[in-house]
Amino acid sequence: MKFAQASFAFLAIVFLSMGQTALADQSYPMIDVKVDRAKVMRVSRAASMVIIGNPAIADATIKDSQTLIITGKQYGTTNLIVLDAEGEPIADEILSVSSAMDSNVVIYKGTDRFTLHCSPDCEPVYRVGDQKDKLAELNTSIQSRGQLSEGGDPAPNLE
Repeated sequence: MKFAQASFAFLAIVFLSMGQTALADQSYPMIDVKVDRAKVMRVSRAASMVIIGNPAIADATIKDSQTLIITGKQYGTTNLIVLDAEGEPIADEILSVSSAMDSNVVIYKGTDRFTLHCSPDCEPVYRVGDQKDKLAELNTSIQSRGQLSEGGDPAPNLE
């Protein structure tokens, strides 16, 4: 009987400590950003430097002294630290980057990955980690479109 009581007491301590950890994690500030979308963040004092833990997941720029623009780049979680001119922290937040649409489908074919957006018809979208040659084609198309919108000649067609 004493063994059962000791085991129960041990399990109770483990569950209570897990609950405290979960509560501590929930109280930590979190910013939810969507992939390929921007979000405005305002800070209480003039920001001088922004640090992103993993720049492959998100990006942040200082628009003006108290306004940041955060952009989700790929799925995941990282942190964001904002410092003032003296190097003192203004903000220390967790960034969670998630899908903007719940209708994305990822297909794996061998080592290749393809992402489709299905709403209602499926069309390809390209995410970091998708098939490399398709991402290169997309990059060329984006650069050509940018040059056209600026009034310049598009990139040469390499066909």
